[in-house]
Amino acid sequence: MMEASAINGTVLIVDDTPGNLALLSDTLSEANYRVLVATDGCSAIEQIQYIKPDIILLDVMMPGIDGFETCNRLKADPDTAPIPVLFMTGLSELENLLRGFGEGALDYIVKPIRPAEVLARIEVHLTQTRNLRRAQSLLDHHEFAALATDVSGRIVWLTPAASEWLADFAELQGLAHLADTVLPETLNGWFQRWLRQTERTTPEPEAEAHRLAPGFVLRVSPSQNPDEYLLLLQREDAQWTPETLRDKLKLTFREAEILMWIARGKTNKEIGIILTTSPRTVNKHLEHIFEKLGVSTRAAAVAMVLQRG
Repeated sequence: MMEASAINGTVLIVDDTPGNLALLSDTLSEANYRVLVATDGCSAIEQIQYIKPDIILLDVMMPGIDGFETCNRLKADPDTAPIPVLFMTGLSELENLLRGFGEGALDYIVKPIRPAEVLARIEVHLTQTRNLRRAQSLLDHHEFAALATDVSGRIVWLTPAASEWLADFAELQGLAHLADTVLPETLNGWFQRWLRQTERTTPEPEAEAHRLAPGFVLRVSPSQNPDEYLLLLQREDAQWTPETLRDKLKLTFREAEILMWIARGKTNKEIGIILTTSPRTVNKHLEHIFEKLGVSTRAAAVAMVLQRG
């Protein structure tokens, strides 16, 4: 049996022709791929609910639901949509090729099957997909705040840290945060003015930092996609000390410490680790801070400190 460390990936072959299944299965097994097999679209979809392959080789012409419909259903499910699909077909008509791409396929393998070509295409697409997933995981699990917006201010993509940045910015401005679908009103107004300004001037050689509000900074860069822009969102690190916060706001030293770390974007759990205390204790101090400052949220507490200088 092949050792797990030697496996290059898991490939699902969906084809109703025994000869094709045998050829592809032998080719992929010899190249150290784990091979799954289905003879129709429905059984393939059912099988994927239990074992998700890294890539799918999908025949176009099959009994029951054809390859186009199978691909459509896979791409409609968020759990299976990221899996790359390569169609296998003997059809060469342009409309079929275009339809396959429209259903979400990445590539085509034209029959008769040539093993070397199949292996090369699988390797290329698996490498691209894995690199994309690594990048997505890095963005999702690190404090990198960035988003892409079109020229109207509609958000087409953002990281979790960017969502938090927008929510805090909207709260600071007293605006409704519209579920990460559009830029907050104040921010969009600034963005529209920036667009008009750049139309009249030469583009900035490097993205310039723009301070929108105390503690909130962004840089704008053109995106790879036409009529889209990338916004890199930052927080200005407040240069406060527990001593200055304690004196200005009449807080205890521990309350001032917690407020300082809140202003730097730390969560209750992170603050607990920094101050060697429990998140519950941090939350209790936070309640006292809110009461003393006459506010009800973290963003409002930070905003009050900013307003008081």
